[in-house]
Amino acid sequence: MKIGILSDTHGLLRPEVAPALAGVERILHLGDVGKFSILGELEKIAPVTAIRGNVDREGPCSELPETEVVLIADRYVYMLHDLNTLHLDPAAGRFAAVLSGHTHVPNFYTRKGVLYLNPGSCGPRRFQLPITIGLLTVTSAGEFEAKIVPLKSIAE
Repeated sequence: MKIGILSDTHGLLRPEVAPALAGVERILHLGDVGKFSILGELEKIAPVTAIRGNVDREGPCSELPETEVVLIADRYVYMLHDLNTLHLDPAAGRFAAVLSGHTHVPNFYTRKGVLYLNPGSCGPRRFQLPITIGLLTVTSAGEFEAKIVPLKSIAE
């Protein structure tokens, strides 16, 4: 099973995103959607679960939940936009992963048995940061493997 992880589209769904998500069974958007229509476009690829970020203050995006818990391969995943607002111990809560965005800096690491993944941003370029998405693969043993996928922009 492969899950697409996006964040910080800020109203821009780049054409490179769809091919990078080919074959995913689900898409998780970690906020700063910017335009609600982006979620509709992503739904054409796979079912979408989305949360709001700090720029999602008006319109339908403002009605998205602030956090979400999703079940993937019998393991709980916690979604929030800004990791600095995490007010629980994911290991104590038996979460397998914590997914966040906000910083536009792609990274992943494991702490106390919990995977932390920030897919970076696939929206407008900010500073000199790369344009990226994340992929979460569930192995045959039921473990999560994270990957950061750089997107090559036609316009850059």
